[in-house]
Amino acid sequence: MRLLALSGSLRARSSNGAVLRSALTFWDGPAATADIGALPHFNPDLDGEDATPPAPVAALRTAVASADALLVVSPEYAHGVPGALKNVLDWLVSSGVCVSKPVAVITASPSPTGGDHANAQLREVLRMVSGEVVTSACREIPAIGPKIDPTTERVTDEATLADLGVALSHLAAAAAPLTP
Repeated sequence: MRLLALSGSLRARSSNGAVLRSALTFWDGPAATADIGALPHFNPDLDGEDATPPAPVAALRTAVASADALLVVSPEYAHGVPGALKNVLDWLVSSGVCVSKPVAVITASPSPTGGDHANAQLREVLRMVSGEVVTSACREIPAIGPKIDPTTERVTDEATLADLGVALSHLAAAAAPLTP
């Protein structure tokens, strides 16, 4: 089973990047992380009926289409989805590549809410693009800072790691019946 991971943070040393890298260790199969920073700003004029989408958009859509499941890991900015990640989702809306694709949403935040606003918004948008949000695989991780080793840039908190393992097992179970 192929997994495509999307990080909602463009920061090199993002805590959500650390969560994503840690979560990927629980995936039993090929996994890739999409480069969302290369995408142009969404513009429907570049994606119309007679238009050829920009190369980074075509590459993203191909990666999503070839994945058996998606993992979205994101911070929350101002109680919402970061602009770079929303841009990704906007490019995917009309493509149909997310239809019936199992998706897990994990948000991590220094706040005690774990990015609950962004998590809810991401789930809603992913449902709108016909992704199959796997509720049992979605997580909100509060107070993320002390749960990460800044040297290794990985989650070290045992309870959080165990929970990430459970989340990824639920995502894999949802993707398994879809894999030939």
